[in-house]
Amino acid sequence: MAETDVSRSESDRLAERGFFGRAIQRPEIGAFVAMIVVVIALAWASNGLAFNALGIRNNLSIIALLGIITTGACLLMIAGEFDLSIGSMIGFAGMSMAMMMKWGLPFGMGEATPLAAFALTLCMTLAIGWLIGTIVVRSGLSSFIVTLGFLFFLRGLTEVCFRLFNEGSTQISGLRDFKEESWVAYAFGGESFQFLYTWAYELGFNLNRRGEQWVTGLDARVAWWIGLTIVAWIVLSRTQLGNWIYATGDNKDAARANGVPVNKVKIGLFMFTAFCATLFAACQVFDTNTSDAAKGNLKELEAIATAVVGGTLMTGGFGSIMGIVFGAVIFGLVQNAVFFIPWLDGSYYRVFLGTVLLVAAFANESIRKRITGGI
Repeated sequence: MAETDVSRSESDRLAERGFFGRAIQRPEIGAFVAMIVVVIALAWASNGLAFNALGIRNNLSIIALLGIITTGACLLMIAGEFDLSIGSMIGFAGMSMAMMMKWGLPFGMGEATPLAAFALTLCMTLAIGWLIGTIVVRSGLSSFIVTLGFLFFLRGLTEVCFRLFNEGSTQISGLRDFKEESWVAYAFGGESFQFLYTWAYELGFNLNRRGEQWVTGLDARVAWWIGLTIVAWIVLSRTQLGNWIYATGDNKDAARANGVPVNKVKIGLFMFTAFCATLFAACQVFDTNTSDAAKGNLKELEAIATAVVGGTLMTGGFGSIMGIVFGAVIFGLVQNAVFFIPWLDGSYYRVFLGTVLLVAAFANESIRKRITGGI
């Protein structure tokens, strides 16, 4: 009996050790720990203001946009490629939608509804994503160089179009608030999860100084981010396509030898990053009713940095969607911290971004070597 108890206790200890061992080897464990530290630090430094009803809304607005483009960047990085044109694609897509809604559809096709503007813009950006992917896989050139070229091309094209069709100005403002008349505009720029804030109000929270409901809901972009995250997680962890993505990034030659359509996977993922950039732009345009040639500037670097902090290796074949969630929360909270901590200069965000990126890169490489046995 005693021997049985000893065996059981030993197995329990081994099981416990195995759980912590698996946790330490998870690619997103570093991002999770860092996220907890940032949440606690921001709550303390802001006296809780960062996490009241309005603070949560504002934080999630920034986190959601960063999470949307990082999801696309993450899947592409797992497949072993980069897309430096994401930020320029955001500016191009925003310009396209705003111009069509202001002056109508091209070729005299009439007035542009939000649905038509978004659909035509998406067709263009997906075609550009397909072109980028095709050039990468057909030419054998580095995706870093190809997408760097498209970064300059799309940013320049956006500015040229603004100046040609917008009387020299690189900004369109004062668009009609289509959210009041179009479900498409409201789906991108309206609100979501209103029931949560209504429920909080009924429980005695979410009150302004007059005792009325303070915040009515979250931005619609939060729902898009959550939906995109769920779909990406299912694809990576539950489908054959997810296996193909990991295999392509781990060893494309071996993957091709085992029947993986490597070229189609890569081209599809470049199109997916274009979709994420277009979704980002639509949420901005329909929320603010404006567009600017500078929109999306440096967002490609923030997306890559967030993916790395979330545990995605720059060498490919390693990463997770949950890590992206943690990374987006970290950078979103820090980026928005300046609004809750008066003495904090916004320039510190770049300092934090660079420091955390370097630390995460070293940590991710250490985790990879532990998992692969030092290979």
